[in-house]
Formats: sequence, C-alpha cells, structure tokens
Amino acid sequence: MNARAAVHPIEQESYAILRSRLDTSDLPPLTRAVVERVVHTSADTTWVGDLVTDEDALRAGRAALLAGAPLITDVRMVAAGVTARPAVVALDLAGEPQDGLTRSAAGIRAAVARHPDGAVWAIGNAPTALHELVRCAAEGLVRTPLVVGLPVGFVGAVAAKAALRGSGLPAVSNRSERGGAAVAAASVNALLYADDEAVR
Repeated sequence: MNARAAVHPIEQESYAILRSRLDTSDLPPLTRAVVERVVHTSADTTWVGDLVTDEDALRAGRAALLAGAPLITDVRMVAAGVTARPAVVALDLAGEPQDGLTRSAAGIRAAVARHPDGAVWAIGNAPTALHELVRCAAEGLVRTPLVVGLPVGFVGAVAAKAALRGSGLPAVSNRSERGGAAVAAASVNALLYADDEAVR
C-alpha cells in the first residue's frame, strides 16, 4: 500500500498537460514516475534528457521506504518536501565540522555513523554532502538500497553526481549543475506515491 492521498483536480490537470507535451510511455514504471514528478515539480520537460535512473535501484529504494527504512536527507528543505513520512536531517547532526569538512559533509558523516545499513539517502543541496556519502560507501561505512543524488550548484555538483554514478551505488542522479531540494524531494515522493499495481 502506498502513501498517496486523493489527487486534487488541479494536479490531475497538470499531469494531463505534462503528458500531452511529453511521451513517457516507453519508460519503466518507477523511472516514469520519477521523471514525471520531477518535470511536474519544475515545469521543465528538459529534465528527461538530464536524469539518470535505474529501475532496479528505484524498486529497491521504494521497497525499503515502504518497509520503514530510514530516510536521510542532507537538509531540512528536502525533508520538508517529503510529506508522506519523516526524515532524519543530516545537517542537524553536523556539530562542529573537523578535518576541513563543510557542515553538510560533517552531517553526512554523522548520519552514516548512526545509519550505516539500509537507509535511503536523498541529497538535494550540497555537492560536498554527496561526495562524503560516496567516500563513506567506498570505505565500506554505509550500505544503501538507493541514493537520490541531486545537489545543485556551479561548484562541484557535476563532479559529485559523476562520482556517484561511478561508484556503483544504486542511484538517481543527473548530469548537469541543476538539482535542488524540490527535485530531490520529488524523486522520493514519486516512489512513495507510485501506484502499487503499475509497478508490479
């Protein structure tokens, strides 16, 4: 059973317009759900060529979330956008950064120590947070069914997302500098709200 409430008529109309402009019918079900929700959230159809998804990773992430796995976000804005369930906000765990880390990276390091196995991670703000998560995974400190890696920025975002894709971690990412809390939250919401029958 998913977390989806009744769909408002405005949202129904919005998705109808989206689908009149963008044919996603050839995409696997959860990939389609993520792509459509990100496009719906941003009103930008060019996300289709930018997002990088993996259906098996999306299925694993969705199953983990529906089974009650922790959701860890880098910042409160991502957590606030996921309305169906609470999240642990890594930045709130940061304390005083050491070793030259940004507060975002320090928060991820602290969250990894508390949730080393099985959590779903959603990063939509700081590239340094994503870099730290990838580093922790490379050192065997964290195992996860899914990383939503969509940080935004002109400095480090493209490299962080490329590092995520190169790491072998199950992930959603994109190729460009854009990203942000809204699209990271939208990706998680797509998994939580996906129709049960459609993804079987």
